[in-house]
Amino acid sequence: MKIYTRTGDQGQTGLIGGVRVPKDHVRVAAFGEIDELNAALGLARGHATDRRLASLLGAIQRDLLALGAQLADPTATVGTRKAKAAITAARIARLEKAIDARDAELPPLTQFILPGGPPLGASLHLARTICRRAERATVSLARQERVDARVLAYLNRLADLLFVLARFENRRSGASEDRW
Repeated sequence: MKIYTRTGDQGQTGLIGGVRVPKDHVRVAAFGEIDELNAALGLARGHATDRRLASLLGAIQRDLLALGAQLADPTATVGTRKAKAAITAARIARLEKAIDARDAELPPLTQFILPGGPPLGASLHLARTICRRAERATVSLARQERVDARVLAYLNRLADLLFVLARFENRRSGASEDRW
């Protein structure tokens, strides 16, 4: 199979089920943001030296492929047809557990902090901002078309986790938080 198909040369792309829409359609924008987030997490994962963190980020990347598949499906049935494409309460609970475990080891925030730090922490902060943009794009889609509420919950929780992970990894590396 060739990487190029020429089917998008006129500014259209295919969704699950064969429907074609403009590449700037709100649905395409939403799963495009998820794709960018997945790439940013791949960058963060490349900086991770801790196997547990790398494993967590890899699991999240797989979840994001599932989330993207759901957003690319205007019939909202891919999650019922393919288990790996379902965003479940258990996946959201896994994010919450990871937040709680790391947040328990961090000092409470009393003021805003500037995103940054060593490459791993900075890339996690960047991934968080991309996640928030993906969440906004998905909310826009949900205002027009059906989106599983667990997709929105997952993105909301993931942004929280990425913030906590950035703080946790920066602290673990000895970097101080730059407070505003």
